[in-house]
Amino acid sequence: MSKTLFEKIWEKHLVKSIPDGPDVIYIGKHLIHEVTSPQAFSGIEKRGLPLFRPEKTVATADHNVPTINQDLPIKDALSRNQVQKLVDNCKRHHVELYGLGHPFQGIVHIIGPELGITQPGMTIVCGDSHTSTHGAFGSIAFGIGTSEVEMVFATQCVLQNRPKVMRIIVEGNLNKGVVSKDIILCIISKISASGATGYFVEYAGSAIRALSMEARMTICNMSIEMGARGGMIAPDQTTFEYMKNRLFVPKGDDWENAMNNWKKFYSDEDAMFDKELNIRAEEITPMITYGTNPGMGIPINEAVPTIESIADEGDKKNLIKSLEYMGLRAGQRLKGMSVQNVFIGSCTNSRIEDFRLIASVIKGKKKNENVKVMIVPGSHQVAEQIKAEGLDKIFNEAGFQIRQAGCSACLGMNEDKIPAGEYCISTSNRNFEGRQGPGARTLLASPLTAAAAAITGVVTDIRELLN
Repeated sequence: MSKTLFEKIWEKHLVKSIPDGPDVIYIGKHLIHEVTSPQAFSGIEKRGLPLFRPEKTVATADHNVPTINQDLPIKDALSRNQVQKLVDNCKRHHVELYGLGHPFQGIVHIIGPELGITQPGMTIVCGDSHTSTHGAFGSIAFGIGTSEVEMVFATQCVLQNRPKVMRIIVEGNLNKGVVSKDIILCIISKISASGATGYFVEYAGSAIRALSMEARMTICNMSIEMGARGGMIAPDQTTFEYMKNRLFVPKGDDWENAMNNWKKFYSDEDAMFDKELNIRAEEITPMITYGTNPGMGIPINEAVPTIESIADEGDKKNLIKSLEYMGLRAGQRLKGMSVQNVFIGSCTNSRIEDFRLIASVIKGKKKNENVKVMIVPGSHQVAEQIKAEGLDKIFNEAGFQIRQAGCSACLGMNEDKIPAGEYCISTSNRNFEGRQGPGARTLLASPLTAAAAAITGVVTDIRELLN
């Protein structure tokens, strides 16, 4: 019987199906950080349970960490306590921790792939919604809640209702100035922030296969922003070339054996999907969001929708509320609008390729004097690579501030907050009210679009700078 990629991996890890209930799924790798793990550790300790398989768990500090002076004590008391709790819990339960000061420290969804922890055909969970990032390697990866983190600690399994499967096919060639972030923002704008609820999404088509691994990770990362349980892409030669010789991947004969096994993870030609969507790559342009969910996105040269163009009354109310928070008008064009902040980072866009893209645009230029720019690498290793390639010199000469690894201004959980009322073009994944700090106004865009705004001081079509 023909099967989808999702079905092959799910069934491989299926421990038990509960009649009229959820499935028991074995978890191959459990990633943790300081935010959702303390309560789970307390839970198993109160029940007198050991961590069932500590070797299957990897920890890092990312959400609450400062991105300057990481060698000094964390100023914020809550953040300092959370990071210390992670240190203590990992030591007590024999969990590998890449904490502050460790050469492997970074955002959990950045370090998994770069260390070779993430591999095809795996099941991967983390108490973090953007665990879907790891699906770019042909794995089933999804976020879980704190009670489920405790469940995995205790059993290495999790209870999950089996989702439906959607395939999104992107065929054709991308136009100049269009990158993977634009692809996923375009998809979400088409199907809405809830359009994939109840589904696991597989991305396919020639435009997807042409992407690098880092670009694929960006797409899978934002799958949950349209309500999906996760996103995935079948592994191919691009995947294997990226993985080869990374620290934790098999070596020698074991590598060949592993790769031959990974090649089995693909959707059969006649596999049945519950839903399919087809998109032409040539029709995708640089995108930007205008509202307070990632589905409220438009091509950068188009206008914010008018109230009259929205049929659903609930959607009308949501548009009015979002525009009020954002300080924008229905029918307004964003192009040319002043911005005060640019944030280039997060688990969506903080890999070395992102910074190479930015450097290619800003080399020899200076940032606009009215814009504050934060460059935040996703890991210590990315930061070192930036230096090794001389990209730091380009950023410094342009007036961009390079910070240390962490989640940073993706979310208002650390010191890197955007001031209330100010606009920030951000390469992160969410633009909810207060996401980047109380009253902050977030415009999601690609690293190229963010770099263009940093130079001009206004929302800019990157294609105009590439001519």
